Amino acid sequence: MPATILVVEDEGDIAILLRYNLEAEGFRVVTAESGDEAQQAIQEKLPDLILLDWMLPEISGIELCRRLRAREETARVPIIMLTARGEEEERVRGLTTGADDYIVKPFSVPELVARIHALLRRANPNLVTASLRVGDLELDRTTHRVRRATRDIHLGPTEYRLLEYLMRHPGRVYSREQLLDGVWGNDVYVDERTVDVHIGRLRRAINRGRESDPIRTVRGAGYAFDERFAAVA
Repeated sequence: MPATILVVEDEGDIAILLRYNLEAEGFRVVTAESGDEAQQAIQEKLPDLILLDWMLPEISGIELCRRLRAREETARVPIIMLTARGEEEERVRGLTTGADDYIVKPFSVPELVARIHALLRRANPNLVTASLRVGDLELDRTTHRVRRATRDIHLGPTEYRLLEYLMRHPGRVYSREQLLDGVWGNDVYVDERTVDVHIGRLRRAINRGRESDPIRTVRGAGYAFDERFAAVA
């Protein structure tokens, strides 16, 4: 079963951004707009990790974090605080209240996802898959190694992240804009054609001779990891 992440965020645009990217990562996402809604969601199903906004209506994120740490059933659930407060004093306050990590808005989605994986690995290693395998292509998230059959594939860091992103959901088509947000981060400003350049490099690295190409170009839409690749590899 995928890990369940509770997103407690009252800003609709941010909540949508988080849901989209976390679901693309393979997580189950539950959202709440206030502390009261969050507590109700926790009663219905205990999440594996909580993303908690500092500034919430009614109950603040700090107060909710304090309450969760005081309850036996939620005392060990990993909590990441999301906030616009970047001062050292505020970070210390959030961490001493019981948060496991702290990230300042605006944040990098790839960095946030990496921190979520790191916390889940420490809290419950079984929740995070160590490797992705489709057909004869295998990506090891622990060692950052990629193999195709018996051949090692050497990728640059951007091509590695791009391949990992596409392999999570074979068949799902991602636009260039979605790939830029998910792989480069929404705080990095590069041209959409940059995606085409890195897709070309990725293809040259993973395809040799008559090997089938697992990357599918969808005209007018973007790119996908071909869901038929496992059958033909």
